[in-house]
Amino acid sequence: SDVVQAYSGGIKLDTLFIDEGFGSLDSESLDLAVRTLIDIQNDGRMIGIISHVSELKSQMGHRIDITPSTTGSKIAGIAA
Repeated sequence: SDVVQAYSGGIKLDTLFIDEGFGSLDSESLDLAVRTLIDIQNDGRMIGIISHVSELKSQMGHRIDITPSTTGSKIAGIAA
C-alpha cells in the first residue's frame, strides 16, 4: 500500500485482503508470513484472510469464522 500511495497522489490504503496461498507454505514460512501480517496490523492496517489452514486460524486472535451447514452458513466473531 505504501507504493500505491506514493504513486497515486496520496490515496491511503488501510486494508489488505489475502485469498489463500498459505496451504503451500512450510511451517517456518507460515510463521514468518503470520508475523509479517501481525506487524502490518499493528501499524494500523486491517488484514482480511480467506484460508482453511488450521495453523493460521489458531494464530489469528481476532477473526470471523464462517462454517457451512445444511441450513445456511454460520458466522462467529472471535476476539482474543
